[in-house]
Amino acid sequence: MIVCGDDGLAHRLAAELRGVYAEQVTLVVPPSGRRVRRPVVGRARAASAALLDRVSAAVGRAGAGGAEPAQTEQVVEAAEVTEAVLGEAGADRAAALALVYDDDETNIRAALTARRFNPRLRLVLRLYNRRLGQHIEELLDQTAALASGTGTGGAGFDASTTVLSDADTAAPALAATALVGTSKVVQTEGLVLRAVERQPPRPGEVADPGLCTLALLSATSNDPAGADGSEGSGEHGPQLLPDEAAVAAATGRGTVVLEQVSYSGPSLPAGRGGVPPFASLFSRRLRWSLAGLVGCVLALAVAFMVVTGEHPLYATYVTLLDLFGINDPAYHASTGRQVLQLLAGLVGLLLLPVLLAAVLEALGTFRSASALRKPPRGLGGHVVLLGLGKIGTRVLTRLRELHIPVVCVESDPEARGLATARRLRVPVVLGDVTQEGVLESAKIHRAHALLALTSADTTNLEAALYARSVRPDLRVVLRLYDDDFATAVYRTLRAAHPFALTRSRSVSHLAAPAFAGAMMGRQILGAIPVERRVLLFAELEVGGHPQLEGRTVAEAFRAGAWRVLALNTAPPGGRRGDGEAPAGEERQPAASGLVWDLPPTYVLGAEDRVVLAATRRGLAELLGRRRRERDPAGQDPARA
Repeated sequence: MIVCGDDGLAHRLAAELRGVYAEQVTLVVPPSGRRVRRPVVGRARAASAALLDRVSAAVGRAGAGGAEPAQTEQVVEAAEVTEAVLGEAGADRAAALALVYDDDETNIRAALTARRFNPRLRLVLRLYNRRLGQHIEELLDQTAALASGTGTGGAGFDASTTVLSDADTAAPALAATALVGTSKVVQTEGLVLRAVERQPPRPGEVADPGLCTLALLSATSNDPAGADGSEGSGEHGPQLLPDEAAVAAATGRGTVVLEQVSYSGPSLPAGRGGVPPFASLFSRRLRWSLAGLVGCVLALAVAFMVVTGEHPLYATYVTLLDLFGINDPAYHASTGRQVLQLLAGLVGLLLLPVLLAAVLEALGTFRSASALRKPPRGLGGHVVLLGLGKIGTRVLTRLRELHIPVVCVESDPEARGLATARRLRVPVVLGDVTQEGVLESAKIHRAHALLALTSADTTNLEAALYARSVRPDLRVVLRLYDDDFATAVYRTLRAAHPFALTRSRSVSHLAAPAFAGAMMGRQILGAIPVERRVLLFAELEVGGHPQLEGRTVAEAFRAGAWRVLALNTAPPGGRRGDGEAPAGEERQPAASGLVWDLPPTYVLGAEDRVVLAATRRGLAELLGRRRRERDPAGQDPARA
């Protein structure tokens, strides 16, 4: 496996492939002067893996007479991916190549070079532009098919192309974490999974399993300083995919259950376009003034009809002429008619400033329709979102799809997410969140949750601490780069505010499992965080997996590893990738082919395609066994 990147996702992906899937990895990174700081978790896993490699090497030399084993990790420094760099990294012998640079153009250029260098190479690209990603995926797949002459599904190799977005992969989890009572959502390829955290049952009761229980939350939930799902939590940590006996015995522990699996397709609220609604054109005082003048005109028209006995339409017409000073003076008319004409002229004088004010307000409203909105005065129960970069923009879209009120805070007036906020008519506060008064302008004292998603860990932490000083019970979600730092912050905030929910999330940590699964040749449909662990959802063909093929749904279930959730009856060609635009009507056909109420006695056939939930190591075991069975006898034994 070859991983090319210039940020933390590359290191996490390499650690995921080596630590979970036991793959041989070559890491292509920029020169030392341009390299990004490596995550602590990557260094820790790399160190442990290197120690394991040294032990394995010693055993191998003892059993093979001192023969030198194949190198398990290689680091290549290169400013860009060229054919020479690919040759040095061994792309002619590699099974898959991941291009996870932070720039879309760099990844596309490298993908075209790699496809030309080795048409049989499986490619995984990181692209933020989903529509462009879909076209690039089709182009590269077509190129591989023409170059091989047998198509991408030829025997012995899989030259498919998968385009993923770390922002899209992490956005549902980040958005769901900020909401109390709102389910965690995974939306990919027409599939919408809705998972719910439920509170621990009372003593003697058993938690309601819902459709199925995905996880048991950590036993240290009531301990403010507990490890709560971290790697050191041990048996007190969350249990993923427990069996019925474990669920029945888990009194006092919360659960994550699958409550609903369907496509809801919520539409964005009205007013999404550039034309504001009529009520927003004029202020309330001006609207009442206009209504009063209209009432006066109607009263004058009725009085004219009563005094003169004329037809109502004629009476209204003459009243309007008097109102605008167009009619002749009523010299020889009755006294009542003269009085009505004077009153109409007076109302006409009052009408002129009201009409002028209405015109000015309307022009001002249309002029500011393309500008950023300010938070309304009475706003409350909303989510304050800090940062409108790549991640913040995707999270904002997810929150608005769930009809959650949002106020954004952004310091860069040229941020990419401002256009999205303007289109969705979301209030935005421009300013540095570390400056006094900025969070107050976002109504943080009445907010429901704070999502700190800027690219600076210290900025996110400072905003969270300040928000907690204003609202000690505020729900806080932090985007932090370093896992060790995130764990320390998480435990400290839990100890200082035991009754407020705190979560720390790393985008690369949430996205790495999906990219690793795609490199193994399987599309990860999504990931749901369970405290500080991840539960993956993937689609697999049953054929070639002895753990699934020929077994019933009940027999195929392995506690703590994987669980079959649904059967996909849709044609394989009808499914779309993650690069698809998020239009609900296009995703409906894919979702309609999923059968979720599989009986436990259903026997899985080789031709079936199933959707399953799995832990990272459980999915690695499924994929690894199938890969080893299909490897030809003469292939590199290190990969077998």
